[in-house]
Amino acid sequence: MKYKLFIILSILTIALSGNASIASQKPEDANNLLNLEDYLEFAALNNASLEAAFEQWKASVEKIPQAKALPDPKFTYSYFIKEVETRTGPQRQKLSIIQTFPWFGIIEAGSDAVSAEAKAAYKQYEGTKLDLFFQVKYSFYEYYYLGRAIEIAGQNLELLRHFEEVARTRYTTSSGSHPDIIRAQIELAFIENKLKSLEELQVPVVTSLNSILNRKTDSFLPWPEKIQFKPVKIDRETVIDKLIENNPQLQAMDYEVIAAKARIEIAKRKSYPNFNIGLDWIQTDDAQATGIRDTGKDPIIAMFSINLPIWTESYKAAELETRAKMRSISAKKVQNQNDLIAKLEKTLYEFEDTIRKIDLYEDVLIPKAKEMLEASEIAYKAGTVDFLSLIDAQRSLLEFELSYVRSITENLQKTAEIEMLTGGD
Repeated sequence: MKYKLFIILSILTIALSGNASIASQKPEDANNLLNLEDYLEFAALNNASLEAAFEQWKASVEKIPQAKALPDPKFTYSYFIKEVETRTGPQRQKLSIIQTFPWFGIIEAGSDAVSAEAKAAYKQYEGTKLDLFFQVKYSFYEYYYLGRAIEIAGQNLELLRHFEEVARTRYTTSSGSHPDIIRAQIELAFIENKLKSLEELQVPVVTSLNSILNRKTDSFLPWPEKIQFKPVKIDRETVIDKLIENNPQLQAMDYEVIAAKARIEIAKRKSYPNFNIGLDWIQTDDAQATGIRDTGKDPIIAMFSINLPIWTESYKAAELETRAKMRSISAKKVQNQNDLIAKLEKTLYEFEDTIRKIDLYEDVLIPKAKEMLEASEIAYKAGTVDFLSLIDAQRSLLEFELSYVRSITENLQKTAEIEMLTGGD
């Protein structure tokens, strides 16, 4: 009953999460992959690693009914090459059947062990899913950044062409100098090269995304839709508690400890005997002599036997082995938890650092850079500053705008990493 309930609850969990539901609609058309939700759905339905983890969990579940079953009964057929003559008649053949019953509690402990191992496999599947979603989010945000960086570089290229025209106009009116035009052309070449590099980066980024999605590496992916960024507030103590409570790696190890404890119980009971109960039936023909009582009557024999567990040293060694394995798992969990908390602390620092950078670029640097650029253009047209000052102002604006989008991208990536470590949103 527990086994059936576990299967039903597990299937409902997967169905509600939308990751393995048969009824889910596969977004086959690449043009449907416009936002993060589309990417996550496609990856959940198609990623080969996630499918492998899911099948591994299903395989572990199928061990539960195997563990609950008794050993197969043994059937023996014996044919007497030379008939055995008895008082009641000659015996020709014998049929035997015997069933072994393990010592009390062994089957229950074995069932508990494989049930816990199946739950651990499910948590490992959940961990694989969270890791997959992090990879998708990370690569998706990189692709988003690339699109925004190309857009920003293109806008700056158009702005620089405008400045080149301003420099030409001043040169033709003898209020500017020819070096100003050369500086503009040099800066144009620099921006064009940067834009070209960004555009060529699309191929490896798309290839990485397609690999995660289990699509052909050269399949087309449209640029992601523009993200409306909203900063998220994260409480340090809360997310650490969530990591300890919800991280699938740690939960899987908890179930592995439970399984190891059940294995200890099995090892302890190995020093007790198993019971064997069976029946023998012997075919007996009629006796040649007359007047024999019970002539030709087939004897039926009830059998009972036990094995003799005399090798106590081996049973004790098996128990010590399982106890050592349980201690090893417990120690690994402690170290794994410490490593995950340390990783989370570093990620939280990087997350908070991106928040500071976003505020700095959004509230101070970009507005001031735009103000400086406008003032420099007016001053250059009026002849009060040189063209180099205008170029420096334009460079600063480009750098700040790219750094601003980079900080938003890293913030989203760090948020995704925190979600992976804490086991959810």
